[in-house]
Amino acid sequence: MSKIIEIKDYSWKYINTRNPAIHDINLEIEEGSFIGVIGPNGAGKTTLAYSINGLIPGQYNGVKKGTVNVFGKEVEAYDTGSLQKLVGVVFSDPEAQFTAMTVEDELVFGLENIGLNLAEIQKRLDWVVELTELEPLLEKPPYEISGGQKQRVALAAVLAMMPKILILDEPTSMLDPVSRSRIFKVLARLKEEQNNTVIVIEHSLENLVPLADRMVLISEGTVALDDNTRDFFQKGDLLLDAGIYPPGVIRFFHELHRKGEYSGDYPLTVKGGAKQLRVMKGVRDKDQ
Repeated sequence: MSKIIEIKDYSWKYINTRNPAIHDINLEIEEGSFIGVIGPNGAGKTTLAYSINGLIPGQYNGVKKGTVNVFGKEVEAYDTGSLQKLVGVVFSDPEAQFTAMTVEDELVFGLENIGLNLAEIQKRLDWVVELTELEPLLEKPPYEISGGQKQRVALAAVLAMMPKILILDEPTSMLDPVSRSRIFKVLARLKEEQNNTVIVIEHSLENLVPLADRMVLISEGTVALDDNTRDFFQKGDLLLDAGIYPPGVIRFFHELHRKGEYSGDYPLTVKGGAKQLRVMKGVRDKDQ
């Protein structure tokens, strides 16, 4: 797979602040990968997302060092609006993205703006409505639906533009567990059926971990850990020291490891953990 995002020795300091929001970032992301980005509040995760999308430095004042290349081109070299067609961002507050009076109008707004013909607009609308299960909401005002529904509308509006890179900035931070699960159900289908490069910034890890090919920990403004998902979560003590609390099944096996009762890779899901416990129990029974 080719590298479509290459960040080298990158730092960004907002104007009128003392310290950089992020610094010394070196990161490469391959096409078609699903990346989870985690870290404490204020670590610089959103600044990193905006830097990939070109909102930084496009919409913010500050001091930049290093390079951020997307598809082999520095973000500042793109014409206004052209990078955003390639890199779509779903914000944590969906209402910040709404511009129309109905959900259907919201979904087609961007498609009309980029000059697609009616047949292509209808094709994309049908696809994204089915993917995100929004059919019953099309005639409703987006401001009057539930939080989980708003987030699905915001996600659908970005997906309809078919960006090659999709960034979700804490898309479930204000959602209940059921709504959170529905958002990740959409992302699971997207991963299975499309070839988007997906970057998800998220605090709730139970739904993210099974989907992510790779995890990146941002701490104190820089990359503290970057590895494939399974190996990433073997660094349990490092994550806990950074204020990151992995899903319960990973913490459980980490505690077994610390007590000398387990030495393998930590299961990433409850199902995997249950299977591993059955294997362990079976081994003990044979020894007896």
